[in-house]
Amino acid sequence: MDIKKFMDMGLLQEIQDLFSTSTGLAAIAVDAEGNYITKASNFTDFCMKYTRGSEEGKKRCVRCDNECTGTYVCHAGLMDFSSDIIVNGEKVGAIIGGQVLPQPPDEDRFRAIARELGVPEDDYLAALAKVPVRDPEVIRAAADMLGIVANHLVNLEYIKKVNQKKMEAFDSESVRALKAVEEIQGKTTELQRVASMENILSINASIEAARAGQAGVGFAVVAREIGEVSKNSGKVYGQIVEQVKIIEESVKNMSQVDL
Repeated sequence: MDIKKFMDMGLLQEIQDLFSTSTGLAAIAVDAEGNYITKASNFTDFCMKYTRGSEEGKKRCVRCDNECTGTYVCHAGLMDFSSDIIVNGEKVGAIIGGQVLPQPPDEDRFRAIARELGVPEDDYLAALAKVPVRDPEVIRAAADMLGIVANHLVNLEYIKKVNQKKMEAFDSESVRALKAVEEIQGKTTELQRVASMENILSINASIEAARAGQAGVGFAVVAREIGEVSKNSGKVYGQIVEQVKIIEESVKNMSQVDL
């Protein structure tokens, strides 16, 4: 399931940006294959330019992206989060981010990390100084909130899109149904004419049988039977017409439903 086919990406971007502005946490959305589907909100140079920007750092980041879920401390010592977006039991993407410190940084530790990644230590620490520090519980609560909001939003957009397609199909099928009703009405009118002709033939046959006297007795019986068939046919055709009218009215009423 491709989330971009039913999701208003502009709306998802707006909520993501507001989240990052209000919490200081970075955020970005990805599809089921891990491809970015929104623009990064509040991403830090510490993560993107220096940590992920180094060959070794990128390897470690990719490992965290693939293996870590929920709220966790990444290899570089920052708290990150990943919340799956589920629609009808299927993962269609995730909202990921974080890039904040759960406590004031230990300078010696981060100098060691910089050496491991092959990044200039002073530049790394300068970028680190711009990373927000947040209480771990606040980070978890914020991440959980964004996950809940993103899931509700995406599911609502999915339902809206599915209902829109259903209504389009309903409108199309309603037109077909009404055309079929019109055809039935036309055929019923023809059948009513046939019934009328049968009745006329029955009357004419009865007259001729009467003129023939005793020789026309058998013919008169047949004429009466034809007359009865004609009457019964007329009743059935009338009932069909009434049912067709009910169907036509029902389809029209459903087509006119509005919120």
